[in-house]
Amino acid sequence: MKAKAFDTQLFKKILRYTKPYKKRFYGVIFFAVSLAVFAAVRPLLLADAVDEYIKPKNHNGLISYIVIMAVTLLFEVFSQFYFVYWANWLGQDIIKDIRIKLFQHMLTFRMKYFDHAPVGQLVTRSVSDIEQIAKIFSQGLFMIISDLMKMAACLIIMFWMNWKLSFIVVAAMPILMYTIRVFQQKMQVAFEEVRSQVAHLNTFVQERLTGMKIVQLFNREQIEHQKFIEINEKHNKAWLKTILYNSIFFPFADIISSIALGFVIYYGSLQIIGGSELTTQGQMTAYIMFIGFLFSPLRQIADKFNEMQMGMISANRVFDILETEEEVQQSGTIKAPHFEGDIKFENVRFSYVKGEEVLKGINFDVQAGQTIAIVGSTGAGKSTIINLLNRFYEIDSGAIYIDNHNINVFDLSSLRQQIAVVLQDVFLFADTIFHNITLHNPTISREDVIRAAQKIGVHNFIMSLPEGYDFDVKERGVMLSSGQRQLIAFLRAYVCNPSILILDEATSSIDTYSEELIQNATETITKGRTSIVIAHRLATIVNADVIIVMDKGQIVEYGSHFELLNKQDGYYKNLYESQFSVDLER
Repeated sequence: MKAKAFDTQLFKKILRYTKPYKKRFYGVIFFAVSLAVFAAVRPLLLADAVDEYIKPKNHNGLISYIVIMAVTLLFEVFSQFYFVYWANWLGQDIIKDIRIKLFQHMLTFRMKYFDHAPVGQLVTRSVSDIEQIAKIFSQGLFMIISDLMKMAACLIIMFWMNWKLSFIVVAAMPILMYTIRVFQQKMQVAFEEVRSQVAHLNTFVQERLTGMKIVQLFNREQIEHQKFIEINEKHNKAWLKTILYNSIFFPFADIISSIALGFVIYYGSLQIIGGSELTTQGQMTAYIMFIGFLFSPLRQIADKFNEMQMGMISANRVFDILETEEEVQQSGTIKAPHFEGDIKFENVRFSYVKGEEVLKGINFDVQAGQTIAIVGSTGAGKSTIINLLNRFYEIDSGAIYIDNHNINVFDLSSLRQQIAVVLQDVFLFADTIFHNITLHNPTISREDVIRAAQKIGVHNFIMSLPEGYDFDVKERGVMLSSGQRQLIAFLRAYVCNPSILILDEATSSIDTYSEELIQNATETITKGRTSIVIAHRLATIVNADVIIVMDKGQIVEYGSHFELLNKQDGYYKNLYESQFSVDLER
């Protein structure tokens, strides 16, 4: 596939983000024009100084001209400062806006998107790829515009001064421009490979650092080290390809520039020696400067175009996420009230992968205030029911109702505000216990948290920690045991005052002391509130109003603990007796 040297449509998308900063955008253009004018004027002033003052030995006039040249240089420096500063400032403001929009957009995605998108890759898009976009403005677009204007201004003055010498310079430019075009296309392909390998490298490192405990527990250090060497080698080769292209192009560009300069000096010298009035010593001096002003920017444009292409490739990756609409969670328009708590699943079918149903026509009712337990073997579809109730995924067919309203009509934020979930695998942020409980919700005060903690019996545990509620649990809560993290998650759910409480294997991986605390807390939290409990340990759900038994995506039994135990050869009875006998053996 032939690489595009420049994607115009993508560039237009990027330029839309300059609209809030129009004054600054045009200000940068203004200073780019100023730089071009001042750069072209300096060699012209030098030519006049040589011909009109140095050659005739006019000392007083030379001093005046030096002052004029100094003022011109001062204005050029002034323009250069504002040009660079404003271009970088604009770039940083634009990527700030894009980064905010990207993160906000990712927050709306269904869980299905995150099931397939590597975290390291999303981090690369949100951080390094977006940072690269800033270089389109700071190192690419405006620098190229400035260089092109400088070249145009120089060419105009050169032809005005001496058209014969100018033709010699211009004759060499098509060769260099063709070389630049080929170079750009090669670099486009190379940079795409670089960004791809950077994403792979970030993904690999992020996953291994997150799962370092597993790596070390299973003695996989050498294996993962070898994998990293292979990935790093691919990354290295991708960069070396860009280095190779640069190593070929820039010396070639210097050769062409030097040859053009040699012809100009040779032809101009012949003219001066021959006594031609068309070519002067001042013009020769100016042309040596002009050739530098022409070929150096032309050479640098290729370098700046590299930055542009890197930014464009990164922008393309970022816009791929920004323009992903099919993964966006569709939200209803009705603000969910504080629910009574009636829940109904009506012939619900769902599949994570098309054609592989996880739920196969589920039907059940939960009355407000009831505690309902869902049990079954791993993969039976228990946790999927919870995911669908929170609308993390969209069902294939059927309907889910809360208080006789289809959950699709509710605004997602307000719907999830009424449902609190305690998961088996608790995630805590690198923050204080207080902030992990409130999640920075300004409506929940410290007094509310302390009151809730005292009510469910975990206040003393928190106060036993250094700094109490201000104790920093570090990344993923590593400073706490699994049981302690579970208690924090339990309190986090409780302070939200939800209409519906969900406990998903909430007591399956904690110690006896923590389990006693949670059992006591459960009685307080579930009182007068619709609760759904998913559990492998059947002893924790014997008091549930209704127990749903699932197997292979279907409900196979339904009833109270004692009703299900009275079923001859029932699925629940066999499961309960099997667990009970294992507990006795222990």
